[in-house]
Amino acid sequence: MLALIGIFTIAILLFCIMSKRLSPIVALIVIPVLGAIVALYVLPFFQAGGDIAALPHYTFIPKMVTTGIAKLAPMAAMFVFAIIFFGVVSDAGMFDPIIAKILKVVGTNPKRIIIGTGVLALIAHLDGNGAVTFLITIPAMLPLYDKLGIDKRILAGITALSAGVNFLPWTGPTIRAASALDITTHDLFVPLLPAQLIGLAFMVCMGWYWGRREERRLGLVGYTHKEIAKMSQTGGETEVVSHYHTKELTEEEKKLRRPHLFWFNIILVILVITSMVATKISPVFSFMVACCLALTMNYRKPAEQAARINAHAKGALMMASILFAAGVFTGIMSESGMIKAMASSAGAFVPESLSSHIPFIVSLVAMPLSLIFDPDSYYFGIMPVIANLGGFPPVEVAQASLLGQMTTGFPVSPLTPATFLLCSLSGIDLADHQKFSIPVLWLASVVMAIGAIVTGVFPL
Repeated sequence: MLALIGIFTIAILLFCIMSKRLSPIVALIVIPVLGAIVALYVLPFFQAGGDIAALPHYTFIPKMVTTGIAKLAPMAAMFVFAIIFFGVVSDAGMFDPIIAKILKVVGTNPKRIIIGTGVLALIAHLDGNGAVTFLITIPAMLPLYDKLGIDKRILAGITALSAGVNFLPWTGPTIRAASALDITTHDLFVPLLPAQLIGLAFMVCMGWYWGRREERRLGLVGYTHKEIAKMSQTGGETEVVSHYHTKELTEEEKKLRRPHLFWFNIILVILVITSMVATKISPVFSFMVACCLALTMNYRKPAEQAARINAHAKGALMMASILFAAGVFTGIMSESGMIKAMASSAGAFVPESLSSHIPFIVSLVAMPLSLIFDPDSYYFGIMPVIANLGGFPPVEVAQASLLGQMTTGFPVSPLTPATFLLCSLSGIDLADHQKFSIPVLWLASVVMAIGAIVTGVFPL
């Protein structure tokens, strides 16, 4: 009966979130609480013949909730300070010289432009925000694509591919996966590094392939880089291409820029990432210290620091709220025994010979699952049940999920607003973007899955 209540709780949760009947925060709190009331009080009350004394103490559910929240508190804190930190160094203009350098290097050669787009998106996605990545990358590169007549589906595709394979310890899917299974982001992410590097190499190869194909289509094969730089195929006329696009800063943005602190900020970012990947230092501590240093060095006045925190507080508060709500869900589902009961029931239907292959199977379908499940529904509703089927370490399912579910899948999923932003900025239809990019993004997910198998993350 406990397994059945758990199934109904998750089913109702998925329905409410996916149909937008409730916001994820409300659904993650209210529905599991109601499920716990039915499982721990309503049914036992009737089974015990109305004997109230046989029921758990009224503080039992609140204790499960606080247990779940306590487990996720460090992760929520890390996410808050990570958002503020990357927001501050971005406001200070750390990305400006990098973007200008990339644009200067790519010139007007299709292969360089497309690969350069991927590199720019890779850097812009350091904060893990897909919308910000698209807002930085697309406007900077679109004029070059228009000038040479390069297919704009490639602009959206290479940007999506680069952002998709660049999942990081502080990004939403990683934090959700770690939170749902109560594991550290370090233990979850570090074994996936080789597979991610393979994914990044795949991105570069696709950029080269697309660039080579565009050179042939545009009739640029055989020309040197300097010759291509003097030509434009638009309108069938030869024009001189003597400029590249740079974003015009507003007066407010100019006041926030700190170009003299570029090296300080870039070194600080490198140190934070290194500490998370190569050491056992708590990510919360790393981002807290880095955030304080970034604020103090870039904006000395307390009023300026408060303004920068307020500027990025909305995104930080929203994600922290979802994580704390997820703490309610995971606390109730695990402490009440519903997850264990569902996994045991489901495990009876899984052949023993197949159980060890489940992580690999998940890695193959993780990307298309992004078209069906939003990240909260999948990572907090579906993944924990699969992870507890038995026959393999639960962390393997989380790692397999990260190879596609709302990583390579998010830039084409209709469930994420960033997908529509990407299409709008690129000037292409959603259907055209999905037809062009979904096969490539799915292939990237499969390539990374093979890399994970080769490096021993999970077995075939």
